Amino acid sequence: MKAGGLMENKNISIRSIIIILFVVIMLTTVGIVGYIVFSSWMFFRDDTIIVLILTIFNFILSIAIYSKFKNKFLKPIDHLIETTEKFSKGDLNQRANIVRNDEIGRIAKAFNKMADTISMLVNGLEDKVKERTIELEKTNNKLKESKDHLRLILDSTVEAIYGIDVDGNCTFCNASGIKILGYNNQNELIGRSMHNQVHHSFRDGKPRSMDECKIYNVLITGQGTCSDVEVFWRKDGTNLDVEYCAYPQYKNGKIVGAVITFTDITELNKNKEHIKYLTRHDSLTGLYNRMFFEDELKKVDTKENLPISIIYGDVNGLKMTNDIFGHEIGDKLLKKSAEIMKKVCRETDIIARIGGDEFTILLPNTEQSDTEKIIKRIKCEFANENIIAIKASISLGCDTKISTEQDIESIIKNAEGKMYKQKTLNRKKINSNIIQTIIETLHNKNPEEKRHSINVSETCKKIGMAMNLSDAKVRKLKEAGFLHDIGKIVLQENLLCNKGSMTEEQQQKLQQHSIIGYRILNLFHDTMDLAEVVLNHHENWDGSGYPKGLKGEEIPKLSRIIKIAESYDTMINGKYKEAMSKEESLKEIKRQSGIIFDPQIVDVFIDLMKEFD
Repeated sequence: MKAGGLMENKNISIRSIIIILFVVIMLTTVGIVGYIVFSSWMFFRDDTIIVLILTIFNFILSIAIYSKFKNKFLKPIDHLIETTEKFSKGDLNQRANIVRNDEIGRIAKAFNKMADTISMLVNGLEDKVKERTIELEKTNNKLKESKDHLRLILDSTVEAIYGIDVDGNCTFCNASGIKILGYNNQNELIGRSMHNQVHHSFRDGKPRSMDECKIYNVLITGQGTCSDVEVFWRKDGTNLDVEYCAYPQYKNGKIVGAVITFTDITELNKNKEHIKYLTRHDSLTGLYNRMFFEDELKKVDTKENLPISIIYGDVNGLKMTNDIFGHEIGDKLLKKSAEIMKKVCRETDIIARIGGDEFTILLPNTEQSDTEKIIKRIKCEFANENIIAIKASISLGCDTKISTEQDIESIIKNAEGKMYKQKTLNRKKINSNIIQTIIETLHNKNPEEKRHSINVSETCKKIGMAMNLSDAKVRKLKEAGFLHDIGKIVLQENLLCNKGSMTEEQQQKLQQHSIIGYRILNLFHDTMDLAEVVLNHHENWDGSGYPKGLKGEEIPKLSRIIKIAESYDTMINGKYKEAMSKEESLKEIKRQSGIIFDPQIVDVFIDLMKEFD
């Protein structure tokens, strides 16, 4: 039992036991040898050398026996221990040396067999691990490729997509969703409650509870839902109209989350509203259009709305404005007309543009007397407005339905008839006001033009009288002389005041004024006979003038007279160049006789000017 206990003691090695046994044997041997030596000494008491020799021999013999014992028993054990330790530390190539066939040799052989077996198993395991590792890497690569491909597909869709788990937290969001919601990347959403991020409030800002959230209820009911009337909220706190669908995700028959697809329909809704607006409104003025007016007329035409009044209006001078100044200015005239009518009428009144320059106003529960007051206020407002050189005005007529027996269409026709009657009666006054406004605007832009018009008009009158023209022609000549530059209303002020050299482009613009003047005067009955005279007042006797290059007698006589009168005033007053004296001007006109000017009229003009000296 004691020996067994000693062997089991972890702190005493086999090597130590062998050494202890060897020491015991050695001590026993030494004791025996010592006894022999001691006996010899007692026998050979007087021979000290012999005793010493025996003692040395005993010591050497002990050392020899120990060395032999160590080489034969301890050294193989040490090598086996060293090999085992290296093998245990991972050096699987270590093998024990087999130098003997006893128990130690058999232990070494057993160790080597065990080492070979372990090496074979380890090497096989490493190969298997490598093989499985390669397979795992391939699987992971395929999984990553599939994941990347899925992500690519998600990010390539125009439709926004995000996912949530059973708690409503974001699991992914594609590129479209990130962009639409105003985030930089999906990490700003992952793990966060999408209800709190994008669906927390109604359009008016009122908070939306989880119970009211259709998307969150998908996780509870397991049923998909769609909506096109809700809003999502962006990162910056603004909202957008969305159309979305939410569907539950199942795994092993259990809901694990949901996928939500949505589209920003803000612009679509705006377009729908705009289209709806355009179907009811005039795009230029913002007033209602004819279609809406006719639909509304049917709704308003009831007994409860009697008396129902209709105002029919027509803006004066729109065609002339478009022809002379362009449609941009004509549009301004129409917009200003709409502003005036909206300003005067009530919010409940229905104002519609039903044609190019025609407007109607539907006035429920409005007496005839009140309607006439509205017309008066509209005209007063128009009288205070000018568009460029156009005095804004409108012709208006009205009628009122007072009983259910009356036909509303007849009321409209009556109002329209009254409007046209007023327009016809006031046509001369309207046209005169338009002409007067244009010429006043031109003269206000450049007072020099006013002086020039008056001088040319008076000179023309004198020349006409000197040529014994009829009174009617003299009046016509005087009026044409005053209006000969009315077409300059379209010119920029820098051209009106230019006394230096002009570019070719500036000269072309300046030469257009005679054509513009012709257009203006030809629009009105009272000035139509002046239009041709004004058109040709820059034609030259030799055909070098403009706009048509007429020559000699082809040029209307009154135009030839205006040519001399306006050239003379330009010379002596230095309108475009340095002023010349009266004598110099007359000499220049005489020099240009037969070239620019009609020779006969030149002679009459020079004689006339001499009479005033």
